[in-house]
Amino acid sequence: MKVAVLIYAVTALMQLVCAVVLLVRHRESELARRVAFACAATGVWSIAILMDLRLGEFSGWPAIAADGLRYAGWCAVLLSSAISGVHPWLSRGTIGVCGLITLVALALWIAQSAGFIPPAPAGLQSMSGLGLAFLGLLTTEQVIRGAPVESARIARVLALCIGSQFAFDLFLFAQAELLGAIDVTAWLLRGPVVALLIIPVLFNLRKLPQVQPRIFISRHVVFYTSAFVTVGLYLSIMALGGYYVRQHGGSWGNALEILFFCGAAAVLISLLLSDMPLRHLRVFIAKHFYRNKYDYRVAWLQFVQTLSQAEEKDTGRNAIHAVAQIIGSPGGLLVLRDDAAGSFIAHAIWPEEAAALPARARLPIDSDLPRFLHDRQWVIDLREHARHPDRYRGLVLPDWLTADGPWRIISPLLLGNRLIGFLVLRAPPDPFTMTFEDRDLLKTVGRHVAVQLAQRQADEKLAEGRQFAAYSRFTAFVMHDLKNSVAQLQLLVANAGRHRNDPAFVDDAISTISNAVERMKRLIEQLQDRDAHGQERDVDLASIARAAVQRGKTRRPEVVVRGDLPSCVVRADPERLTVTLEHVLRNAQDATPTTGSVELEMIKDEKGVQLVVSDNGSGMDDEFVRQRLFRPFDSTKGSKGMGIGAYQVREYVRSLGGDVDVQSVPGRGTRFCIRLDACLKTNPAY
Repeated sequence: MKVAVLIYAVTALMQLVCAVVLLVRHRESELARRVAFACAATGVWSIAILMDLRLGEFSGWPAIAADGLRYAGWCAVLLSSAISGVHPWLSRGTIGVCGLITLVALALWIAQSAGFIPPAPAGLQSMSGLGLAFLGLLTTEQVIRGAPVESARIARVLALCIGSQFAFDLFLFAQAELLGAIDVTAWLLRGPVVALLIIPVLFNLRKLPQVQPRIFISRHVVFYTSAFVTVGLYLSIMALGGYYVRQHGGSWGNALEILFFCGAAAVLISLLLSDMPLRHLRVFIAKHFYRNKYDYRVAWLQFVQTLSQAEEKDTGRNAIHAVAQIIGSPGGLLVLRDDAAGSFIAHAIWPEEAAALPARARLPIDSDLPRFLHDRQWVIDLREHARHPDRYRGLVLPDWLTADGPWRIISPLLLGNRLIGFLVLRAPPDPFTMTFEDRDLLKTVGRHVAVQLAQRQADEKLAEGRQFAAYSRFTAFVMHDLKNSVAQLQLLVANAGRHRNDPAFVDDAISTISNAVERMKRLIEQLQDRDAHGQERDVDLASIARAAVQRGKTRRPEVVVRGDLPSCVVRADPERLTVTLEHVLRNAQDATPTTGSVELEMIKDEKGVQLVVSDNGSGMDDEFVRQRLFRPFDSTKGSKGMGIGAYQVREYVRSLGGDVDVQSVPGRGTRFCIRLDACLKTNPAY
């Protein structure tokens, strides 16, 4: 009886495990779900028989009900639309009969438990068993005959395995009817037969598409859970050891127990503080619990976070740190290509400072190692290279890259198919074995690092170019101011020969020279950054306009002031504002023939004040005004102009809170308007 109990217990466990596996791995398949239900029903059947055997019986209402449930499950597998083409009436009738027997047996069991009917005779079980076996074999025959061509193979295998269960039951219960009792040996073999026949069924279902489980247990959870369980087992063993010491230690039992626990605690603390056991545990979990060596989601997030962090000012050190932490390397070296020097040069080292860079880490571009990394795009394991040099096709490494040194891995940094450098990483702590996963991951992150380093180099070149552009722009501004002062002095020198005896000319010359001196002094102060914003104060805009007109009176056509210039106070540097307006007037004069006209008008309104310079010169088209007029270094005067005057005018007016508006028509002239805000405190009219 004990053997029978063990057999059916193993059968129940096996069937229930198969049901869980099928539901987890193939839950999207209807056939797999039916087989899982049949396995679960068979497990319930085994438990029901196990209960009867524990009571010393071979029959009972629970066993009869479980038989009906088991037959219903396996018949449902045979009648699945995936492998069967039988008529629906057979499917409904077969499942209905099995279900009816199950319900009747359960009802009679409840009645028996309540004392309404006597225990069921063994003959009733053999009769129901014969009926179910005959019905099952009939279903099996119909399935084999009507199976579709595309599923004929799997249908025959399932029908053979399931039909064998029914055939064995037919033999068992037919023999019981003939002999008047169930054969004990055949009854004991019934469990192993059912358990063994499920193996070919599962073997044929293994090709069904697998579904990943919805519940994911991360490596961190497994690691900490495993560590917790290990510590718990250790403490349990130590507790048992302490109990044994106390029981057999005699008069020294308590003292030995305390000493034993102190030693055990010291061992536990030393193990927890050591990295070696934890590394072994991580490797064990990665090998036996996961298909992949790395948790790529965590590894990639950590890589990107380290690569983009601002703790290190040097991008190279960040790159080394980001890659090294993936494989647990304690440090590394970044070697980058320098086309100007014609070699690969050590650029950064981590975690040491730059002073620790090896002096010999300098390789010509055409040396063996860079050529190998460029051509083969391999990740080099120095220890593997030392053991199997033939795998690297005779690669000759520099003297400082040896297998017995601190370095272990050389990973290329590829931008497309161009080698921009490589990483040399220190050996990770043992246990570490270089696999294809490590190589693929290192090559992938190496390409990412190469893109970032190339971007950083491009940014540095762009910043350098901007510095040169700013310097050139600054020089152009200085030259422009000097050019204007020189133009005034040249005009004075040109007229000196004819008007040197004219007192008015002498007065005007002294005024012009004084003005040039003041402008040069102001320029020098701005270059020395002592007066970058000028000496802003409240000034009368009408006086500024008159001064600008006076400075350009020697040029033709002469500027005509339209109407009165009303008094209006603005906040500005008088000299810079005068030069700004003078430049606008000069441009209008240059664009207008001597027979044309240039007019200056000052308009006050509620929004402020406007200085309008109008001419009937050559004019400009809308595209030039919109896209080129205020663009620095874009001039219509050819080599005579620098193209920054209009730009300076607009920028200075905007710095005062105003703006510039230009309207121009080719051949008809230009209207240049400067709008400024008036100072309300010093303008009562506002």
